[in-house]
Amino acid sequence: MTGITPSRGVSIATVALLAAGLMAGCSSDGKGTPAWTAEPGSSSATPGATSGTSTPSATATGPTETPGATASAWKVFSDPAKSVSFELPRGWIAQSVDPDKGTLPGAVKVEVKDAEGTYLATLQTGLPDAAAAKCATAARKPYVVVSSVPVELPQSAGEGTIAPHVVFRVIQGYRFFGSYGITNLVGGADSKACQLQNVVRGLPGKGNYSFSDVRSLKPFAPDEKVAPAKAFDTLDQAAAYVNKGSEFANVQRMLMSLEIKN
Repeated sequence: MTGITPSRGVSIATVALLAAGLMAGCSSDGKGTPAWTAEPGSSSATPGATSGTSTPSATATGPTETPGATASAWKVFSDPAKSVSFELPRGWIAQSVDPDKGTLPGAVKVEVKDAEGTYLATLQTGLPDAAAAKCATAARKPYVVVSSVPVELPQSAGEGTIAPHVVFRVIQGYRFFGSYGITNLVGGADSKACQLQNVVRGLPGKGNYSFSDVRSLKPFAPDEKVAPAKAFDTLDQAAAYVNKGSEFANVQRMLMSLEIKN
């Protein structure tokens, strides 16, 4: 399967030149390794995770809050049943909330916010299967994969799937709408789609799961609320968010650290 998988620091010019012929749901070539800067060290976890635990983790450092740098100290969140765990910056908040209606027994839902309380992502397990969005050919919109990094997670393979990837994808509407998450679902034929799902098809009997800002990205209408998805005026702005911003660097590492008990 083809895809555009620029590594952190590759300019959007490369993406723009390749987009017409290589846009896809995810890359499967293993490129795009995240450019984290890591040094040995540790720090004490601070309170902030509710209905779960936070423990010190390996420290990833660089000049804190400089473009593309990850946080200087990290902690680990796990739910009370120890069915899921992931790393997050020490100052961020991970809070267990009630799972959505219709999820499988034992499902977990965790919301992640930054130190100021701004929403960043939701982890939800035990999701039922959902049919892929369908629309008229004329309503399908082009999309591009700005970042795509493979990650090892439990999954059910099959038609319409690839290996799980942590992705940042942008779909074109009246603006360029972007979203990050983990998925093993093919985005759409001919590099066009109605919606891009940030969902992994889980193992039989376990349900699907999602760790993302929005579970499904679409080209929003002018009168629709876009947040927590991102909106950009140009692809250059989307690339700058991915390649230079500390928020995405931290989110990407957090998503990459996800572990799910089989």
